[in-house]
Amino acid sequence: MMDDPKSLWNARQTRLRELLGKADRFDEAIALCLEQHAMVHAAAVSGSGAPTFEDELWEGLDETVFRALPSPKDEETIAWGIWHISRIEDITMNLLVAGEEQLFDAAWQERLRAGVRDTGNAMTTAEMLAFSAAVDMTELRNYRGAVGRKTRGIIRGLTAPDLKRKVNPAALQRILDEGAVLDVPDARWLIDFWGRKNVAGLLLMPATRHPLVHLNEALRVKAKCRSGRVGPKTRLTP
Repeated sequence: MMDDPKSLWNARQTRLRELLGKADRFDEAIALCLEQHAMVHAAAVSGSGAPTFEDELWEGLDETVFRALPSPKDEETIAWGIWHISRIEDITMNLLVAGEEQLFDAAWQERLRAGVRDTGNAMTTAEMLAFSAAVDMTELRNYRGAVGRKTRGIIRGLTAPDLKRKVNPAALQRILDEGAVLDVPDARWLIDFWGRKNVAGLLLMPATRHPLVHLNEALRVKAKCRSGRVGPKTRLTP
């Protein structure tokens, strides 16, 4: 019996991949997709009441740890990780899957005080630290929740034929035109990656798998800060 929640989540993700490829298991696939998605957002997003991986991250998280890069070996702050997974989910689910406006454009840029609108893939360490120092922690958490709730509505509205629908090249160009992904090598690869997907592929990555990758990293940063296992060059500001 599998006791580790992440091992169970991974096993279910493998099952989700199988179900999404079977037209006669569509309802089961969507139900499992929503379960997997619920675990990488706060419990309040799905209303399940069960604690999630994101709840574990936010519990007891203070602003110093939220903005910190504990050692030169760490690649991302918690602030950047939450921003990155939220922007990518907003972009892919709204622009590519639903063909709608991204939530970010509905006053979120001003509320977040981030000073950027892209996914953050091409940020230097100094730029990431400047971003992490500036972004509003509470509003970023609110934005993440709003993105998650919108995604769940999009998933529930899908039909079986939608799963095989390829990404529209015009939507990919729109992402670049709107500055959601920067047209530079460190970020442009996302356009090519998403362009090879259909809707089922986007539900697997990034909608479900991608957030867990960065939540795992954020939980490692949090644990390192709490344990005092930080180097002499702990960076809280650029």
